Amino acid sequence: MIKYAILSANLIKEIGGIKKMESIYKIVDSVNGLLWGKNILVFMLIGAAIYFSFKTKFMQFRLFNKIVKVLFKNEKGKHGISSLETFFLGTACRVGAGNIAGVVAAISVGGAGAIFWMWLVAMLGSTTAFIESSLAVIYRKKEKDGSYTGGTPFIIEKRLNMRWLGIIYALASVVCYFGVTQVMSNSITGSITSVYTWGADNKFFNLQNISSIAVALMVAYVIFFSKSKKDSIIDSLNKIVPFMAIIYVIAVIYILVTNLTHIPAMIGTIFSQAFGTKEVFGGTFGAVVMNGVRRGLFSNEAGSGNSNYAAAAVHIDIPAKQGMVQAFGVFIDTLVICSATAFIVLLAPESIISGLSGMGLFQAAMSYHLNGLGAPFVVILMFFFCVSTILAVAFYGRSAVNFIHESKYLNIAYQVILILMIYIGGIKQDIFIWSLADFGLGIMTVINILVIIPIAKPALDSLRNYEKELK
Repeated sequence: MIKYAILSANLIKEIGGIKKMESIYKIVDSVNGLLWGKNILVFMLIGAAIYFSFKTKFMQFRLFNKIVKVLFKNEKGKHGISSLETFFLGTACRVGAGNIAGVVAAISVGGAGAIFWMWLVAMLGSTTAFIESSLAVIYRKKEKDGSYTGGTPFIIEKRLNMRWLGIIYALASVVCYFGVTQVMSNSITGSITSVYTWGADNKFFNLQNISSIAVALMVAYVIFFSKSKKDSIIDSLNKIVPFMAIIYVIAVIYILVTNLTHIPAMIGTIFSQAFGTKEVFGGTFGAVVMNGVRRGLFSNEAGSGNSNYAAAAVHIDIPAKQGMVQAFGVFIDTLVICSATAFIVLLAPESIISGLSGMGLFQAAMSYHLNGLGAPFVVILMFFFCVSTILAVAFYGRSAVNFIHESKYLNIAYQVILILMIYIGGIKQDIFIWSLADFGLGIMTVINILVIIPIAKPALDSLRNYEKELK
């Protein structure tokens, strides 16, 4: 009888646990459906981008040459990281699998015209990145060793005295980064196994399992065992980001040169489909605009506050300078990397990519342009794109966890879980965990936008003062 009672109690507990998980699933799906499905985030981000563009008098165009000069002046102190290093860090987080899969999805649904709207939203959104990053420098925290820590949670606590809201943002960051890590890891193993099938029949000694372990060990080495003189993550990204950008740009230049005669037609298609009467009267104009806007916003992440974690760490005394660096990062992400992906796809013959979608479409296009080198090139590209993103969120997550509670052991726990997520994400797709990434990013974006709009004045003042110095 006692045995049956215990079994019944355990069964009730299990059922209760299942119901709790189902409730969590429903909450996450409902929030994602509201924020992403109903395009609430899109309208919030567009609104902020337009507002800040007018408030800064379109500084992204007026001061473009000054922005580039600040980046390559590369100021740094003994303990802080340089402006160029924060640029690499921010770029590492922005540039990932989404720059390929997201762009391909935008073209697949919205056509070539979606690319124009992606460009437009990047140019406007760069001012949002400027404001939030400038505020991150203004309201950062100076550590005992002379280094800096900061980000949106610190802005919320210092400027608004709302630590509880800062904790919510920081927790949303951690949730997002766990999900992002799994997505990136799965993108790496997915790109490998789509080309190479070694060990596919073996349960353990197969490429998917081995590559998952290899990526996890590599990231663990960078985080825990690297003997770099500076921050090991920053040091690694200083090498990875320039390399991955260079190889991608070289490949795209080669593709553009070998398809010179087709470029005018491609550009014409982008603009004609962006404003075409066919799209307007065919009822697809909204899809063209919205898909371009969404992919642009969600790729460059201007408005989410992600880059604030990087911006706060820089050794620059003038906030506007760091704001400019992160604004430039938005340009690079969308106008260079995303455009490169778009050109690769749009310059491929319809017969090659017809009926394909996602990474399969991109791989087919790349294989057409680079022949036998196309498939292995995509594997290498995805590896560097995704590893750089994983390392970037490892850095960002440290700042988020430190805000919640300054504990060495808590941060170690975060990093250990992150490495575990790399392995889990590499061997299987967990749709719920991936949904958590969207959930976390959505919450971050809502909080960040609502916070920075009413308190933007110090960032605008810093811009005005810096412009006076330039004169």
